[in-house]
Amino acid sequence: MKSMRTPLKKVRYLGSAKEGTDHFWKQRVTAVANVFLGIFLVWLIVSLLGADYTTVRQKLGNPLIALALLGLILSGTIHMRLGMQTIIEDYVHEEGLKLAALMLNTFFAIFIALVSVFAILKLSFGA
Repeated sequence: MKSMRTPLKKVRYLGSAKEGTDHFWKQRVTAVANVFLGIFLVWLIVSLLGADYTTVRQKLGNPLIALALLGLILSGTIHMRLGMQTIIEDYVHEEGLKLAALMLNTFFAIFIALVSVFAILKLSFGA
């Protein structure tokens, strides 16, 4: 049986969400930030190889190092969330499951960011 819907009626509310370029740029900017912050992290780990516990705590307590690590955590978790969102949107076809997966993805990224930020702040403030 042929549908009585017009082509416009079929596509209404299913078009562009006008968020594609925002998502694209956030993913690219966080990727570039992660390159530089990742190089910093490798340098930090190499510089702390063989160091004792007190030296590591002192170095991680430095405000500039703590800020760089916080930047890496935030940029990394945002990038992770955006990347997983793209995968979920591309490969999960059932709408209810897609919505649940996107929500879990967001909650997971927030949880990872909060726990990591808490750990860096705790080290930074010497608790």
